[in-house]
Amino acid sequence: MSRRWSLSLLVTCIVLIGTIFFPLAATAKSDPTAAWKPSFDPSGAKYTYILSNISHPAIEGVGVGYRIRDKVWERTNGQLFVDFRPLAQLGGERDVISKLRMGAVHGMLSSSVAAANVAEKLGIVNLPYVVDTFQKLEQFRADEQLFNEFRESPRPQGVIAVDITSYGTYGWATKTPVRTLEDAKKVNFRIAEAPVNIDIYKSWGMKFTVMPWPDVPQALQTGVIDGLDHTPTVSNITGKFEVAKYFTEVNYAQGLFVHLINQRWLNSLPEEIRQALLDVIAEESALSRELARVQHEKQIEDAKAKGVEFISLSDADRQTLIDLAAPVYQAWGEKIGAEYLQKVRATLR
Repeated sequence: MSRRWSLSLLVTCIVLIGTIFFPLAATAKSDPTAAWKPSFDPSGAKYTYILSNISHPAIEGVGVGYRIRDKVWERTNGQLFVDFRPLAQLGGERDVISKLRMGAVHGMLSSSVAAANVAEKLGIVNLPYVVDTFQKLEQFRADEQLFNEFRESPRPQGVIAVDITSYGTYGWATKTPVRTLEDAKKVNFRIAEAPVNIDIYKSWGMKFTVMPWPDVPQALQTGVIDGLDHTPTVSNITGKFEVAKYFTEVNYAQGLFVHLINQRWLNSLPEEIRQALLDVIAEESALSRELARVQHEKQIEDAKAKGVEFISLSDADRQTLIDLAAPVYQAWGEKIGAEYLQKVRATLR
């Protein structure tokens, strides 16, 4: 046997041994949720809560799902396991909404833009310059009368909206700088599959493409779109700023996840377990909203350090967007309830 052949055989054996005995190392590297595995064995749980989300748990408004999981396990003495599935593991939001109604999925942290497909009243938080700051979001959540009407609105669909978390404030991530509304009209923006957003962009006279979130990276790379309607937190964490190097701070809405739960499944839980779940969701959602505010600021700093230019939209252009959205306020006021919309806008001034 030649020395060269012996060396080749040795290398082959090492590779085979590594493949047999160390497959988990490769799996851990390819599993983006590996860092969030539970520190407990959930196999003994009496009840399981399947909770879905489409985005990355590094975003505070998403990672709350894992904090809820751990706190509920502790609070119920291991009786209820929150099986949290981020990163669209259970499908896109439209698919999951259908599963939620049927009870195949028990809950979802639905993007607020998609939540309007469950109940139109949930779309109020996406209307331009209504719930547009972290302060207004807290004010809206703390007002029991306003929030209760929001919470109860999807009940005819067999669903309730128990709480909300944030992923920052909406603006435009673009490949070329957008300093004015005239600049914006040259951009083809990706917007979410949401009726509110479609109406907003039509009223603003902007070019847009409705696109599922998983399709965005390739579309941005290939030039199918050259702008993105989203938040700095999501744009930075998910790498969109690697292509879109400019961000215009339109600040027209808060990016929210609405925590939706199938009512029938929730009612099937023993009262003490059900209350423990709802209490933990409220506590952790409140904490998450504060963490999201801090994360928003840190992600902007990080993006700037990487060379992303942040541009403030002028007050005049902001007022123009409000004026142009008049038909949206009118149309969605009829869907949401004109009195409710007026009450929310008046309260959150």
